[in-house]
Amino acid sequence: MSTTDDAARVAAFYDDFGRRWAHGTSPLYEEWALGIAADPALIARIAALSPRLRQPNILFAAARWAGCPLATFAAWQDWLDAHWDEVVEIAGARSTQTNEPNRCATLLPPLTRIDGPVALLEVGTAAGLCLFPDRYGYDFDAPGGPRTLEPVEGPSPVRLSCRVDDDASVPARLPEVAWRRGIDLSPIDASDPEAVDWLATLVWPGPDHDSRVARLRAAAKVAASDPPDIVQGDLLETVTDVAATAPADATLVVFHSAVLLYLDAAGRARFAEIMAGLGSAVGRDVVWLSNETLGTFSDVDAQVPAGLDTAHRFVQTRDKVPIALAGQHGAVYETRPFRG
Repeated sequence: MSTTDDAARVAAFYDDFGRRWAHGTSPLYEEWALGIAADPALIARIAALSPRLRQPNILFAAARWAGCPLATFAAWQDWLDAHWDEVVEIAGARSTQTNEPNRCATLLPPLTRIDGPVALLEVGTAAGLCLFPDRYGYDFDAPGGPRTLEPVEGPSPVRLSCRVDDDASVPARLPEVAWRRGIDLSPIDASDPEAVDWLATLVWPGPDHDSRVARLRAAAKVAASDPPDIVQGDLLETVTDVAATAPADATLVVFHSAVLLYLDAAGRARFAEIMAGLGSAVGRDVVWLSNETLGTFSDVDAQVPAGLDTAHRFVQTRDKVPIALAGQHGAVYETRPFRG
């Protein structure tokens, strides 16, 4: 049963999602989210769901999986009212696992500054599409002109694009990856067409996102050709044991993007505690790379310049120190706010 406080939080969450995240990038999701935020009856319905199912991403994707029209809020609301039980059932059976390979373009700059070889461990890895930064091709739009990187084996069928605000951010090479592994509550098989279709459904509608679907499908073929080992489990319970299996002669890089928002404050604090002691626990050099939103850790927020616009961007940190703003889907990488 939901409470008045639950309803107020859900309304505020959808309003923020529409105004801050969907605005300017997915007009349809912006309209749906703001329409929901202003509809007390629909807010009450959503507030009565478990916290996981209240998320806009899972609710909207479940509706699209069930065949909703990509229409105005009024038309979509009518459809949702008639198919509510089906949408909730789909949302309950599936997970929000946006697996955007273009995020590798924003992980590449710090990755290539780490002494190699590296062992990659991604928590919240879904199908593991971000575990292959060395298998993709990159087009960087830098102040000094375009720069391109390709795998040593030759041009990749997966093209990742990113605008950077500093020529020094463009890597001169791809990382030497000695080992790659993931952790996820519900691992996705990149060779399963239905599973990849669900990942594609999680991509927001809109012109800014159309290219993401083709890129996702191309990256899934790369992952399916050399499937990474993905351990099923809770990241808090499994990260230490999995990290201990990494080769001792490689620098272990534990990384994630838009994962910690699914943990409560206590869970985030526990994860940070684990990461602080992970190197000692497993006897290896460990680097922690994080792409998460402002508000994930208060001590990280305190290091971010006041008034900095972080809309559509993660605060990228290395070992909990902010080093850049990274576009939520990998299209932008900005170090200017954290230089000097």
